[in-house]
Amino acid sequence: MYICDLYDSELKYCCQRYINNNIPAFTDQKIMTIYLFAGHCQKYFEIKDMHSFAKEYLSSWFPLLPSYQTFNLRLNRLSECFKILSQRLMDSFIPDDCDLDISLIDSMLIITCAGRNREAKVARGVVNKGFCSTKKQYYYGLKLHALAFSRKDKIPFPESITFSPTEDNDLTIFKLNLGDLISNRIIFGDKIYSDFEYFNDEKKLDRNIEMLTPVKSINEQSEQEKQRNKAFTICFQTLFLGSDSL
Repeated sequence: MYICDLYDSELKYCCQRYINNNIPAFTDQKIMTIYLFAGHCQKYFEIKDMHSFAKEYLSSWFPLLPSYQTFNLRLNRLSECFKILSQRLMDSFIPDDCDLDISLIDSMLIITCAGRNREAKVARGVVNKGFCSTKKQYYYGLKLHALAFSRKDKIPFPESITFSPTEDNDLTIFKLNLGDLISNRIIFGDKIYSDFEYFNDEKKLDRNIEMLTPVKSINEQSEQEKQRNKAFTICFQTLFLGSDSL
């Protein structure tokens, strides 16, 4: 019922059909419901397993279930609906213990194909080839960027999730997607988000955004100064987020 209500009010405008068969017998709402139910409740993460489960156990609820090929094709065409649905779910189910004034931001690498001589077969329009120095391997992959609300002694709750090619700078992605959309926030990030010109006094006054990042070490800096800067960062982490939050 939640999917149907959201589909009628918003999602249907992202997947309108301009053909004669614009109202199929097996609706988009049912496709999305099977996908979410089989994934969340039954822990099936392969599309074929989801379709097999629905065919075997949910045939009385979905007697007009199409073939696997049609199910997979239509599911892929609903990608824009799932993007909006994900954002609505995050906005509607924010836990009560979230600190809406403090956020954390970071990115992680998602490797879709590892190996120097391999070719990308997944998400070709997004992934690109790179080299991971920590793992010492070539790969095809993309980046996941997450901005999350702080929760003391718990995993932060996501506010925004974005994907980008690995070559894109994390700070640039933040400026393009979130820089002018959020306000009244203290954000904790790593050193790559340090930009004093962007997060200037004018930005603080207009949108009340403050980015707190670790202090960059200086080559000629003494060990005592490095330890003091490190202690300063840990102090902020403990004060605002709890000792185990970062």
